[in-house]
Amino acid sequence: MKESKKNFHNAEILSVISRAVEWAEKQADRILKEGEPLNPSEVELARIAGVRCPERVRILKVSNMPTPEDPKFAEAAKANGFLWEQIKGLTLGYGIYIMEEYKSARLVSHELRHVFQFEQTGSLSIFLQKYLQQLISFGYDNAPFEIDARKHEQGH
Repeated sequence: MKESKKNFHNAEILSVISRAVEWAEKQADRILKEGEPLNPSEVELARIAGVRCPERVRILKVSNMPTPEDPKFAEAAKANGFLWEQIKGLTLGYGIYIMEEYKSARLVSHELRHVFQFEQTGSLSIFLQKYLQQLISFGYDNAPFEIDARKHEQGH
């Protein structure tokens, strides 16, 4: 198990998760408004990933990944191996941010598996709480949701 560089107390963790959920919900709304629906090959990737409602998924290609303005959230994420500057894709419910220069079937299928995980949890809030707890407990590379998403990557 990878240890965090900084220990956060339970109250801090709950506060950070609450702020993360608020930020994520705003970003998800943006993606759903501005993003593109899946093309036919992406719909097939979604089905392979187990997504129940691929017609609801939107992808928004960006040149810079949006980052939270909240310093505690950013610090907690970084302390647990989630490095914003290295993110190529980010799934928030049915919305997916993809760095336009890195868009590939492999990355899209990875993010679509996160959509499946979100669907299984029932809400963005619950998904993020579980995901962030995994980051805190195991670090990014060893988080169960990340391991699962890597196992379901398609293409190169």
